[in-house]
Amino acid sequence: MRVVVLGAGYAGLTLARRLESRLPDAADLVVVDESDTHLVQHELHRVVRHPDVADAITVPLNEVLNRATVRTARVERVDRESQRVHLSDGVLDYDYAAICLGAETAFYDLPGVAEHGLPLKRLDHARDVRDATLDACAADGRAVVGGAGLSGVQVAGELAALADDRGAALDVTLLEREDAVAPTFPESFQTAVRDALEANGVTVRTGARVTSASADAVEIDGESHPYDAFVWTGGIRGPDATGGERPVVQRDLRLDDHTFAVGDAARVVDADGEAVPASAAAAIREARVVATNVDRLVRAAQTDADGFEPRLDPFRFDAPGWIASVGDDAVATVGPKVFTGASARAMKATVGAGHLSSIGAVSRAADLVTEELG
Repeated sequence: MRVVVLGAGYAGLTLARRLESRLPDAADLVVVDESDTHLVQHELHRVVRHPDVADAITVPLNEVLNRATVRTARVERVDRESQRVHLSDGVLDYDYAAICLGAETAFYDLPGVAEHGLPLKRLDHARDVRDATLDACAADGRAVVGGAGLSGVQVAGELAALADDRGAALDVTLLEREDAVAPTFPESFQTAVRDALEANGVTVRTGARVTSASADAVEIDGESHPYDAFVWTGGIRGPDATGGERPVVQRDLRLDDHTFAVGDAARVVDADGEAVPASAAAAIREARVVATNVDRLVRAAQTDADGFEPRLDPFRFDAPGWIASVGDDAVATVGPKVFTGASARAMKATVGAGHLSSIGAVSRAADLVTEELG
């Protein structure tokens, strides 16, 4: 009996660690990821301003996984019919699999955007954004961030703060095609985030539709907006292994009887019929439910339970709140209440440190708190 976890991001690592302690001893657990480290991605924007944060937010998988076999390879295709995964270094058969490959940046075939817009999904991306921003600071130039979801909000705040640290007159503009920043989040959160951005010197333009980009300008509904640094966080698509699609999964998070999809790799509709936002909080909660369900399926298969499938837990998403950093400030919501300033910064530090602690990276959790609040 083999269980395969594809991807070691928030969903994949949370799922794998739970399965390590739950699965019967006879079950084989394999984790596949292109990298041999786990990245705390919601803190990636910090690396743009503070490169040393990279050490705190990258965790070697062999430090936090004990029972699982870690295979460092790229997942190229999942053949669900034959229950086989095609990898860059071979194939891997499975009895049960969970696709936890996260999402990639979507450029929507906008001319020039993929060629000139810097994404922010990996450490190398953060370093590229930093280099471009420092060059723009040296010229007292312009930085443009396309897309005002949480990633765009946070990187725009970091660019403005980096310029302030350098004493540079950098003009930072954040573009969003919808009518509000953080458009999928509650209105009170949107308002507080926009206020924090503007207080940090970021020009916010909503209802601004990027149509193309060149090496030195972004076109916004026919208007040319020059830039010296251009960051694109305008949307997400599925991983290459699923053809760029994010398949829909519902209450039990299954694509079929043997394959689950968890986290940003899927569009999740929970047991109450609510669309679940792509976020670390959702991915971690989904993984906990899938761990329980996979364990039940494996045990039922091993005991040959007269062909009866065990009852699977449904997934319901109930977010306690939302949080985003904006330079040295932060905005957090807990229920209907909105927090900013020191209390929100403390909450932000706690979220990242809490995740690191939950995966066994306690020393890195302490380092991250020091970086966040220092």
